[in-house]
Amino acid sequence: MSTPIPNMQAEPFQQRVNRWVVECFGETIANDTTERNHRFLEEALELVQSLGCTRSEVMQLVDYVFARSAGEPSQEVGGVTVTLASLCSASNLDMQNAAEVELHRISDPVITNKIRAKHAAKPKYAPHAS
Repeated sequence: MSTPIPNMQAEPFQQRVNRWVVECFGETIANDTTERNHRFLEEALELVQSLGCTRSEVMQLVDYVFARSAGEPSQEVGGVTVTLASLCSASNLDMQNAAEVELHRISDPVITNKIRAKHAAKPKYAPHAS
């Protein structure tokens, strides 16, 4: 586990992350749900890959999920959060501390600039992108 970073701020984590995303990328990207969907999926795939999930397993799960009707977003957020907490417990990871450590890391101006550059070089998967 990584070194704990105490949360000395009263502002909720989600609000602090949103503020960072707006500062890093601007309001348009921060509020673009297609962009946020893609970044979330990318990070989720990187997490499961780091824990040994294979491409074949991912593709089987994609087929399984997309063969069903779409769920209700608020309930699915709850499911993602509960499942992430369970995965972290099974993997001996501290979910809250990992989140605080990562927000602290990416808030460094040097890292923020690297993230901006990396983002600018990413392929645009959105239907409206050229």
